[in-house]
Amino acid sequence: MLAAETRLRLFRAGFATIAATRADRWLAPAAQGLGLILTFHHVRPEAPGPYAPNRLLAITPDFLDRVLATLRRRGFDLIDLDAVPGRLRRPGRRPFAVLTFDDGYRDNLEHARPVLRRHGAPWALFVTADYAAGTGRLWWVELERAIGRLDRVRAPEIGLDLPARGAAQKGAAFAQLYRLLRAGPEERLLAVIARLSGEAGLDPTAITRELCLGWDELRALAEDADVTIGAHTLTHPMLAKHGPETARREIAESRAVIAARLGRVPQHFSYPVGDPTSAGPRDFALAAEAGFSTAVTTRPGHLFAEHAGHLHALPRVSVNGCFQSEAALTALLSGVPFLAWNRGRRLNVA
Repeated sequence: MLAAETRLRLFRAGFATIAATRADRWLAPAAQGLGLILTFHHVRPEAPGPYAPNRLLAITPDFLDRVLATLRRRGFDLIDLDAVPGRLRRPGRRPFAVLTFDDGYRDNLEHARPVLRRHGAPWALFVTADYAAGTGRLWWVELERAIGRLDRVRAPEIGLDLPARGAAQKGAAFAQLYRLLRAGPEERLLAVIARLSGEAGLDPTAITRELCLGWDELRALAEDADVTIGAHTLTHPMLAKHGPETARREIAESRAVIAARLGRVPQHFSYPVGDPTSAGPRDFALAAEAGFSTAVTTRPGHLFAEHAGHLHALPRVSVNGCFQSEAALTALLSGVPFLAWNRGRRLNVA
C-alpha cells in the first residue's frame, strides 16, 4: 500500500511541476500528437470512502464536464472512433480527442450521458458481452467488496494471511493480493477471488447486474447517433494470458454476439486491462483478423501519424479518478508526461 501511495504522490508532484513550469505549453509542440483517445470507466457523483482501492476508475460528472470544457478551450475537435484513421492519415489543423468508456457501466448512461449531451460530444462504449448478459464477473469489484466485509484475508494459494480491520489494513490487503494475483494465471485469480467472495457472502453476478447495462438498455442506447458501441470481449480476460484459440474466440465472438443483440456490427475493439501483460502483437493481429477497424489498448500516449500503420494497437490516455485536477488534465492533454513514460518513442506496439 505504501508503494501505491508513493506512486500517487510522485504523479501529483509531476503534474504540479508541469503546471508550475508551464511545460504543458512550451513542451507541447514536441510532445502533443495529432490527437488522443481518452479512457473512462465509472462516472458517478458519490465521493469514495476511506477504503476505495478502485477509486482510480471513477470520476465525478463535474470533472467530466471540466474535461470537456478544457478540450474545447484548448482547441480539440471531439470526434468519434470512425474518424480516427482518416485524421491520422490526413491531419487537420486542430488536434482531436476521442472519448471512450470501458466495460458498459450503468452510471455511464445515468451520469456521463447527460454531460456528454450538453457538450454535443460523441463517445464510444466498449461492451463486454457477459456483463451485458448479467453473467460475467467484475473480479476487481468483487475483491474490493469481499475485503470490505472480511476482517482477515486468507489466500493460502499464494501464501497470504493478512489482517483487514479498518481502511488502512483493508487497502494494504487489497493492494498486495491484487498485485500477486495479477502476476499469475488468470484461472487462479478468479478462483481465489470467488472463494473470498463466498466467504464474504457476495453474489458476483448480482454485482454485475447492479453495475452494468443489460442488453435492452444497450439496444436503446445504440440508437443514439452520438454513441458508438464497441466490443470488449466475451468475458473480459487478459488475452495475453491465454492461448490463441481462446483469444481468437473472445475477440471474434464478442463482435458476433453484439451484432446479433444490437442489430449492428461493432467496428471497434478494446483490449481488457490493455497493458503489455494483457494484450500484445498476437492479439493486435487477431483484432484485425476479426474485422475490426481499430482496437485500443491502455498503453499510455498520444496518437501520431505513425499510428495509421498500427490501427489495432492504439494508445489511450486514462482519466484517473485519483487525479481529478486541472494540473493533471492539462498535463495529460499536452502529452508531456508521456515523453518520459515512453522514453521519447511515439510508437509502443511490441
